[in-house]
Amino acid sequence: MRPTAAGVTRAVSLVAVLAAVGLLPWLSGRDPALTVLRARSAEQEPTEEALSAIRRDLGLDAGPLSLLGDWASGLLRGDLGTSWVSGTEVAPSVVSGLQVSLGLMAAALTVAVLLAVALVAPVLVRGRGSAGAFAAMAAAVPEFLLATVGLLVCGVWLGWLPTSGWQGPEYLVLPALALGVPAGGLLGRLVADALPAVLDERWVELWRGAGVSRARVSAAALRRVLPPLVPQFGMVAVGLTGGAVAVETVFAVPGIGRTALGAAKSQDLPLLQGAVLALLALGLVAGAASALVRRRLLGPALRDAGLSLPPARPVRAHPAIPAALAAVLLAAIGWGLLRDPYAVDTAARLSPPSWAYPLGTDGLGRDVLARLGHGAASTVGTAAAVCLLSLLAGLALGFWPGVAAGAADIANALPPVIVGILVAAAAGPGTGGAALAVALISWPPLAAHAAALVQEVRASAFLTAQRAIGAPPLWILTRHVLPSVAAPVARHALLRLPGIALALASLGFLGLGAQPPAPEWGLLLDESRAYIERAPWAALAPAVALALLAGLAVSGAALARGRGTRRGPHARPTAGPASRKETNDAVRGTAVGA
Repeated sequence: MRPTAAGVTRAVSLVAVLAAVGLLPWLSGRDPALTVLRARSAEQEPTEEALSAIRRDLGLDAGPLSLLGDWASGLLRGDLGTSWVSGTEVAPSVVSGLQVSLGLMAAALTVAVLLAVALVAPVLVRGRGSAGAFAAMAAAVPEFLLATVGLLVCGVWLGWLPTSGWQGPEYLVLPALALGVPAGGLLGRLVADALPAVLDERWVELWRGAGVSRARVSAAALRRVLPPLVPQFGMVAVGLTGGAVAVETVFAVPGIGRTALGAAKSQDLPLLQGAVLALLALGLVAGAASALVRRRLLGPALRDAGLSLPPARPVRAHPAIPAALAAVLLAAIGWGLLRDPYAVDTAARLSPPSWAYPLGTDGLGRDVLARLGHGAASTVGTAAAVCLLSLLAGLALGFWPGVAAGAADIANALPPVIVGILVAAAAGPGTGGAALAVALISWPPLAAHAAALVQEVRASAFLTAQRAIGAPPLWILTRHVLPSVAAPVARHALLRLPGIALALASLGFLGLGAQPPAPEWGLLLDESRAYIERAPWAALAPAVALALLAGLAVSGAALARGRGTRRGPHARPTAGPASRKETNDAVRGTAVGA
């Protein structure tokens, strides 16, 4: 039943996305012939004769449905069509861009895994986790800001690495670092958050008492903790491929994301459809591979209800950590709210921090502190609303994984930029449209995480015993399943809050979100790129604010989790002699980790 439902939702979502892409020129309200004429030759006058010739050449007179039908029939023959702008075949351009993006993805994923290993290693050594503020801050660093700083420092100032193009392995380094550091922070934090509970299980104590080596125990614990997180690794890989538009733009990398963005701007419909189709196919393949790997990791324990859920264990976070981060962030925002964010002082352009301008000024002489403070409401408020909607959708859809899986595969394969273009074409650019675009694609990781946890909870021996003694389904759902799933997924959602803010910022960076002169943090980052070498404080202010927001979100969640676990009804009992049944259950729980 579930594979059929997933297949139906996947097919419906695929058709809906491709139809929306095909209708893009008509959704935008602009004449496609005029856009194509300007893309082909900016100097040519848009006379009625020239536009009519383009319409006849492209078949625009037949309407959008006819164009969609012709493209679909060509697709069945393996023909992606011909570019409206260049007149060349679409397939070679799509294949070339996909190859470049896959190479960049492999390098960035290597960086991400290495960073994640460095973040997880202390947890394995100490046997306990931390608040994860450093990992959250790494995940919150804007990719395009990392790319710009890396280009200036390593490419321009030091001359160590090339700054643009794609001609050899050395061209991979800077883009891979810019993409891999935030991804590594996210993956490392997810694994480090789940490990302490696993290391506190009874089987770990038994293995250590039996003289099993630390390396083998660590490997078993990782295998125990990875199944619910494997879908996140697949989604990160897809995001590194199609979602790297800003980094590809900074380094002039001819990847599939940059190809799709250029095609959308010029309304080169066949090239855009081919690029989106390639991204969707990549997302489906990654989703299937993640599901296969997860089933192999779980083995027969999932089928035989042999899973033993990790006991709840608080992650100890000192209250001073979130308090200090909140104090710094609120002080900066409050101070900025007392100042004018729109006042222009041309005599103080690009002034360094001083008493008059504590965070300096931007290229127009505007107070950076004032713009940072006034931009907090739109940036943080919008990101929080999108995060909450994504959490609710993820929890709801996690209980119907067969229905949600197909739509999640399609949504995860689409970069925010492409969805932003479609939404902006229908509703116009703005904060609301950008929020809608991010909300449409931000729920799949949370739904995948919730579905994996629900599946494991339902397959646990404890829940089997609850059913055997006649516990009603509603009781099991509200007292056992939902509490076991909601808390880790909520922490996951909090971890993604800065990422959602960055997605909104990237849409603003490309002109699809908040519009100037709004003091939105993404716009502040975009406006400061042109003079980051002369006035780095203008870019550092919103970047540090996003990092502080990430650290506050994760350390605050860890503190709440620790208090809730210590006081909650399911708190772990004090250590003592285990009964025979507890010992057998602990040993049986190693079926996953062995």
